[in-house]
Amino acid sequence: MVLNMGPQHPSTHGVLRVRLTLEGETITACDPVIGYLHRGVEKIGESKRYAQFTPWTDRTDYVAAPSNNLGYVLAVEKLLGIEAPERAQYWRMIMGELARIASHLVWLGTHALDIGALSMSLYCFRERELILDIFEKFCGARLTTNMMEIGGFSRPIPAGLPEMIRDFLKVFPSRQREYEDLLSANPIWLARTRGVGVIEPDVAINYGLTGACLRGSGVNYDVRKAQPYLLYDRIDFEVPLGTQGDVYDRYLVRMEEMRQSLKIIEQCLDQVPTDGPLKLAESNYVIPPHENVLTTAEDMQRHFIWVIKGFSPPKGEVYMSIEHSKGELGYYIVSDGSPVPYRLRIRTPDFVNLQSLPYLAEGAMLADVVALIGTIDIVLGSVDR
Repeated sequence: MVLNMGPQHPSTHGVLRVRLTLEGETITACDPVIGYLHRGVEKIGESKRYAQFTPWTDRTDYVAAPSNNLGYVLAVEKLLGIEAPERAQYWRMIMGELARIASHLVWLGTHALDIGALSMSLYCFRERELILDIFEKFCGARLTTNMMEIGGFSRPIPAGLPEMIRDFLKVFPSRQREYEDLLSANPIWLARTRGVGVIEPDVAINYGLTGACLRGSGVNYDVRKAQPYLLYDRIDFEVPLGTQGDVYDRYLVRMEEMRQSLKIIEQCLDQVPTDGPLKLAESNYVIPPHENVLTTAEDMQRHFIWVIKGFSPPKGEVYMSIEHSKGELGYYIVSDGSPVPYRLRIRTPDFVNLQSLPYLAEGAMLADVVALIGTIDIVLGSVDR
């Protein structure tokens, strides 16, 4: 029997169609069909000036928008040969780690909902709202934040924001223990996750998996450790690893990742300078400070040229990757020296991780498919682009 699951199925986490071949309730073949949400984001990037493209990155993985912004902005800065001030780099790390927790909360709530734990989605979104409140205070937006800028941040850090983040750091650990009390020893959860969707370490490497899908199999690879960016080399944190490589191990890895993110955020708040520049001031690649634009003719002219024509980076090509909540997110940019990228490609982690679904599904039960899709943690805006 051939059965279509999706693309209008709540447990496919978006418009994913999975064509299943069944013998009874056992899956003999699985073919994921993607492309229903394809919007040509990369080609749009090749028709926009570098700074104009940032909001489109929000709309790829829309549950972790600041991380998408960050990967793109770092790639552009690498192309330009510039670096944001230290204070801005700390705040980028804080927002990136908050985005990681927010993304994992969406994953946990929907993954548990798929398997039958309805309450988890309500609990997880309760805490996610606290993070979105922080984003809103920081940049005025909650979902598609467009918060990262080339060269740093053009707006000051809002008063009371560090205290707001510290309040979240105090509240979240007890809330996370509630999740674990509900799930970690729950016999139904264990039956649906233990021994299901096992990925052996060599298989994970051969498929090019990253993030929890790789670390759940015991492979120690995290871009923040392997190729440190921003100021992660100053921060003390651990990379959680699984041992069995099953759905349950990937759940444990992501739960520990949230704890490590809290640890990273706290260190960043302790180390970040309380004053100093948030943005490069004397670079033609960076928009001039707003107050200078209003008071000096030179900066007003720079602002006009920057907004109307954009900047022209050096010719060349760069690849920059970060540790996204779902794995390695990479941006590849080719510059021909014009204000618009000649080529722009995005290596989204969930697109690469999704190719493991046929391997996981073959020989599994039909009821396991929702657990397998959930454990990969996909967002179709990011898969299809």
